[in-house]
Parts: sequence; C-alpha cells; structure tokens
Amino acid sequence: MSNPITALASKPQLTALPPLSLYIHFPWCEKKCPYCDFNSHQIKPKLLDGSTIGTNGFDEQRYINALITDLETELPRVWGRQVHSIFIGGGTPSLLSPEGMDQLLCAVRARVNLEPDAEITMEANPGSVEADKFAAFATSGINRISLGIQSFDNEKLKILGRIHNGEEAKQAVEIALKHFKSVNLDLMYGLPNQSLEDARTDVQTALSFKTPHLSFYNLTLEPNTYFASFPPKLPDEDTIDAIFEQNLKLLSEAGYKRYEVSAYAKKDQECKHNLNYWRFGDYIGIGAGAHGKISFPDKITRQIRERHPDAYMQAIETKGNALIESKEIPASDLPFEFMLNTLRLTNGVATNTFSERTGLALSAISKNLDMASNKGLLDPNPASLKASELGLRYLNNLQELFLN
Repeated sequence: MSNPITALASKPQLTALPPLSLYIHFPWCEKKCPYCDFNSHQIKPKLLDGSTIGTNGFDEQRYINALITDLETELPRVWGRQVHSIFIGGGTPSLLSPEGMDQLLCAVRARVNLEPDAEITMEANPGSVEADKFAAFATSGINRISLGIQSFDNEKLKILGRIHNGEEAKQAVEIALKHFKSVNLDLMYGLPNQSLEDARTDVQTALSFKTPHLSFYNLTLEPNTYFASFPPKLPDEDTIDAIFEQNLKLLSEAGYKRYEVSAYAKKDQECKHNLNYWRFGDYIGIGAGAHGKISFPDKITRQIRERHPDAYMQAIETKGNALIESKEIPASDLPFEFMLNTLRLTNGVATNTFSERTGLALSAISKNLDMASNKGLLDPNPASLKASELGLRYLNNLQELFLN
C-alpha cells in the first residue's frame, strides 16, 4: 500500500514553541528487576580492589557534576524559555542522598527559568527510602513522588524481584502522603499466578490511601529482560481483560478518571510532566541514556545520550557532552510521532494542536484520519483528535495507521 501521508512540507513551520519540561535520569538501582527494560544498572559497592565507590555504592558527586554540565550544554538551545515541570526518573533516584538532591535542584534553579510552583516529581521505591529522606527531599523542592509499588502481595513482589514487601509498601505510602503535595502509586496487573480476586485486593489496598494519582500497567515481557529469557506463567488473555475491566470499574467508582492509557487521577491531579509528553511538548533530557526533544520555528530535534553511566560521565568530562545521536526529525515522521503520543490520551487533543506542535498542515494526515474513522478507531468529532473506545482498545493498530 502506498504511503497515505500527503502534502508534507519539506520543513515544519511552527507559529509558537510548545511548553518545555526537564527530565533528569538517574541510572542506578539496588537490584535490577527481571521485567525491567529501562536504562537502569545495579549498584556495585565494591571495586575489584575492594574499595567502595562512594557511600551509596556509586560516585554521587561525579554524576551530579556531569548532570550539571549536561544541562549547561543544553541551555543555548532553549534560551529564554520557561521550564514548566521536572521529572527525576530512573533507576531509583531516591538512592541519592538528601544533600545530593538539594545540590542538584539548586543547580537547576540557578540555570533555568523554572516556573513558580513547578511540578517536580521524583520516582522512588519503597525498599530504598526512609521517613527522614522523604522529608529532606520535600525540603529540597520535590513536591510530587511516584512510588514503584507494583503490588502489595508479598508472593507477587518476590516473583517480580522487588526488594520491598507489602508492609513496607504501605508504610512508604503513608510517609509520602505526609510530606508531598501529590503522590502517585505505580501498580502492575496481569502478574504471574494473579487471579481476579488477587488483583481486586491490590486495587482496593491502593484505593484505601486515597492518593490523588494511580498508574496501572499490564505486565509485558519486554525484549532483553530476564523474564523474556525465562518467562513466568502469566494469566490468560481473558483473565487479564477481566482484571482490566474490574480495575476500571473500581477506580471510576472511587472518583478516578482514566485520562491516559495507564494513568488515573482525581480531578485536576493529572501529572503535568507526562501530559506534556503526550501532547507532544518539548523536554530537555539529561543523564545517562536520556532522550530530549526540542522544537525550533523551522525544525524539531531529538537527542540521545550515552546509556551506561560510566560512559556517560566520561564523555561529559572529556568532550563536554554525551550525545550519541542528535538529529532533526524528518517532516514525514512527525505525524506518526505526534499521534503515537496524543492518541494515548482518553480525551485526545484539540485538532489544531496537530499543526501547532508539528508545524504541518492537517491535510498531511487527512487520508489517515479517514482510514481511522472508517475503521471506527477514531472519535467522529472533527474538533478533536481522539481515539474511540475501540481505538483505545486497539491502540497499536490505530497508531500504525499514521506510519509513513
């Protein structure tokens, strides 16, 4: 079949630049989980000669210095633009010392025009945090925390390779609620040996804390993970579908709105940083393996950095940057990249957002939109680009219609 993308300009023409966020990647974990395909590396406290790499098992100061230099190299590309949110992900950023986190955030504030009361999120695992650390992180400026709970069931946590148990997870949530303006709980479903009742218990436990935000992810066996090589026995598709429908009903009854494929929030409690991704906004990405997307009036660019923390720090120290790829996104790829993100939102985006964020005319995807509508995968309202209920269920099929 011929490419249905039509009437593409050779260069995008943006009339305004989108909102800008900052992503900071922390690449270490206490233990690599068997399902994880993120850029994370288990800390190794001892060198071959028996010496210790810093008090936390990694060279914290060296990495913070590299992050600051990395950010400084990006400033000319975003000069004068305001940063609306910060997300510190990983890995396990809560392994940073409170002093290290404070130094990092002070350095960021000194270098970027950060929006007052900007959302600043940190990911944390219940097995690697303590009450006094939470309080100190909050004092440093973290105002939103995302806890990698995954399950409250000890048996399931053990299978998932998590280093915390159910009670530690509950304690971490209670402590987080005392210190942070917003708390998200990450949970998984479709776990090995998980029954419908097991899943219900997990959801009800999560709901009992009344956090403003919840994320639910279906466990998938990703390439290059331990589970991909040694797959556990997962529930059948009918059970997974039943668990999802049960989750949806329980969350809706508790006042949570599904605003993205895997994200649920109370009113006005959506994650602003992630919304910027899904609306095809811009973001600076610093840290090992970090990706960035920056728009200009006549082009949109992407960057990728060295994945391994040692290679990343060495590149920063010797070359002043750790880029392994920096390229302009071809105009022909922009429709798919835009729709790949925005169609994840249950309410979609206003139709004019396509031209605002890609710099292309809507006519560039008119045939694709017709195809999606004819298949019943797209909402018929012309004022929005929004997946139908069927489209959300078969999201990959819908997104693929916009490939060039």
